Amino acid sequence: MDDKEIVSALRAHLAEKVGQERFDLWLGDQARLNLHRDTLSIGLPSRFAQDWVRSHFRREIEETAAEVVGRVVAIEFRVDETLAMTDQNNRRAARQGRACNRAAEFSGNDDSAVAVAESPADALGAQADGEVDRTPRAAGRNGLDDPPSASRRRFAALDSFIVGKSNRFAHTAAQMAAEQPGRFSPLFVYGPTGVGKTHLLEGIWTAARRHNPRVQAVYLTAEQFTTYFLDALHGSGLPNFRRKYRGVELLIIDDVQFFAGKRATIGELLYTTDTLLRQGSQLVLSADRPPNALHELSDELTARLASGMSCGMERPDFQTRLGILQQFAARMGFELAGDVAEFIAMQLTSHARELLGALNRLEAAGRIWRQPLTRALAEEALAEMIRHNPRAVRLADIDKAVCNVFGLGPETLQSGRRAKSVSQPRMLAMWLARKHTRSALTEIGEHFGRRSHSTVISAQKTVDGWVAMQSTIELTGKNWSVEDAIRRVEDQFKTA
Repeated sequence: MDDKEIVSALRAHLAEKVGQERFDLWLGDQARLNLHRDTLSIGLPSRFAQDWVRSHFRREIEETAAEVVGRVVAIEFRVDETLAMTDQNNRRAARQGRACNRAAEFSGNDDSAVAVAESPADALGAQADGEVDRTPRAAGRNGLDDPPSASRRRFAALDSFIVGKSNRFAHTAAQMAAEQPGRFSPLFVYGPTGVGKTHLLEGIWTAARRHNPRVQAVYLTAEQFTTYFLDALHGSGLPNFRRKYRGVELLIIDDVQFFAGKRATIGELLYTTDTLLRQGSQLVLSADRPPNALHELSDELTARLASGMSCGMERPDFQTRLGILQQFAARMGFELAGDVAEFIAMQLTSHARELLGALNRLEAAGRIWRQPLTRALAEEALAEMIRHNPRAVRLADIDKAVCNVFGLGPETLQSGRRAKSVSQPRMLAMWLARKHTRSALTEIGEHFGRRSHSTVISAQKTVDGWVAMQSTIELTGKNWSVEDAIRRVEDQFKTA
């Protein structure tokens, strides 16, 4: 397309994004758009109109321009005197002044009303919708990701991702996808909600733009891909759709489980995937389960998705939850005491959004009660939240889970047997009891065969050593990595 065709397409897309009435009022005949190389110039009839459009439509214009042009372009707002020469334009400017006052009071169409992501939890796990709405405005200036502001959440960055055992491999793969696009393509990230999949996908976009501000990168959800494809199929034109998504260097699609049962869209994605792989582009996708478990997709597509690198992510462990809490607290501007952070991380184990909700509640309680954020205040302020959380882990739950995973009979861990096949699972159970319950040392020792509290301490140190050395241990005649053993036991009692 030449520049005139691009400007025409940009106008059409922008009218669809902001609404035809608002577009006609501010950016219709009274605005002049010109594209020259990497700069889109927007001429407006008055200083007032220029300021209004800049403050209320800049984000939409930048994002639409990037979508239509296929790269980030600079936006330049200016007063065009030729547009202000007639009385008609002068009267229009006056009407816009009155509309401005009414809009500021009633419409909610200012920056603070922009629908964005699911809070900073998504910065660690969390996720917003919209290929266009999610493109950071900062990228229009310098291709970098700005910190979250009060009015909108910027795209997350990889360096703000809290890395732990549950996500380290996926984080490393994300860095490689951003720095060496196409080397491992497609990259497929999967895991339950709230573990950080969207953060990683956003981080790949951000890091790729930092590494090469001119890279052609598109981020969108599976729902949006489906919507845009159906729009193209039924009117707007498949050639433009295919040029847009098959001509990029980096295509990121979130929540591909949404494609289940959508045969036409699955077929389109299959051909898009083949095209991108042939030309060496980087494809990044996420889902709530691995490719071979996406049975509702075609065999051909799941085979393509599994042909690159698949990275599973799990719920954050205790240390990762602590890191998430401290990062959220720093962003919110208050100091979180260590014992308070440990209390929250111990009680709330599901996902990052839950942790953020606890901090929001705790901050509000501190302001209302005008007291320091102590553990006692945290216990009182979060009592209802914890009460409605999945039930706390009990010693009996850990006992049962360890026996189930390692094929031991009931009450084996409570017996006096000292064989390695029993003593090692027992030490692991004591370690998990220290991690997941608030039981005293003596209570733990009493439950697991009337052991002394010093035995519990010794068991904790032993397992800490296994974890630090990433040891392989022999349990019930089978070699287990200690991380795998712990994960399997935790999965048992967390889902019970």
